[in-house]
Amino acid sequence: MASSSSSSSCVSLVVKVALLAAISLLHGGGSVPAAAELCVGYYDDTCPDAISIVQDVLVDAHSSDPRIFASLIRLHFHDCFVQGCDGSVLLDTFDGFESEKDAVPNKDSARGFPVVDAAKAALEDACPGVVSCADILAIAAEISVELSGGPGWSVLLGRLDGLTSSKADAENLPGPFDALSVLQAKFRNATLDDTTDLVALSGGHTFGRVQCQFVTNRLYNFSGTNQPDPTLNAAYLAFLSQRCPRNGDGSSLNNLDPTTPDTFDKNYYTNLQVNRGFLQSDQELKSDPGALTSTAPIVDRFASSQDAFFRSFAQSMIKMGNIRPVTDPSLGEVRTQCAFVNDS
Repeated sequence: MASSSSSSSCVSLVVKVALLAAISLLHGGGSVPAAAELCVGYYDDTCPDAISIVQDVLVDAHSSDPRIFASLIRLHFHDCFVQGCDGSVLLDTFDGFESEKDAVPNKDSARGFPVVDAAKAALEDACPGVVSCADILAIAAEISVELSGGPGWSVLLGRLDGLTSSKADAENLPGPFDALSVLQAKFRNATLDDTTDLVALSGGHTFGRVQCQFVTNRLYNFSGTNQPDPTLNAAYLAFLSQRCPRNGDGSSLNNLDPTTPDTFDKNYYTNLQVNRGFLQSDQELKSDPGALTSTAPIVDRFASSQDAFFRSFAQSMIKMGNIRPVTDPSLGEVRTQCAFVNDS
């Protein structure tokens, strides 16, 4: 499990920035150094039990909701891809303020908000006004993966919560119907690479559930042909057609990974090798003609080595967690409630 202690002797930047600010003021400095880099030991002095507090909340939630771990990593992903990792996905709509929750990729599918709120409440009891909601998402993602059998990594912390949300940007999240070229462009725009980061982070679909509405086009009218997606394994097509009948309930849930649906492992990639990817965007990594020289070899490498997948996934998660974090107090805050900015 990720630890809040730092092996790199990272000084708590809350204290460090305060000291620098005091020195600057004593010497008549006109500007106060505010922004700071993320580090593993950010809460060592101010909330040393932060990670264990979040873990306790997640373990309790998982006892009644086996989907919650996959849902929480998805929240972190959707947060970081819109305005950076700033907790904006958690904000509610208020006073005409349009929330990312209402964007098509999130509405009626993003979940786990009450668990994040519960973690925030527990942290506020222990360390009021210290741990940001954006950091809760980063911590929860790591815990969720590791408790599901996946890799652990040292979570860099110190993000502040953003003051705005962008429903418009959230409409352009990587989507289940995206072609490979579109997925690659969206990853590049997020400052991630369009091969290893794309394939590794897509491996987050190795656990969790997905609604029928996201596969029905592949089953009955792929690309407007009134035919199934030709890349779908015939037996898997028959299975999914029973699970998601034409004109059936689009909200019915299915396992993203039919082999080990609640375990974080490499089976996502072995499924792609035999054309058993549930989402079009998943199978594109292996079957798109452009994948041959870009993403398909990485799919094959991860399918043959879980260690290689785990190493790359952890590295890509750290990299994603560093997308445009807010660390300047003039641009962010530590929200008291994750669904609202403090002055709302």
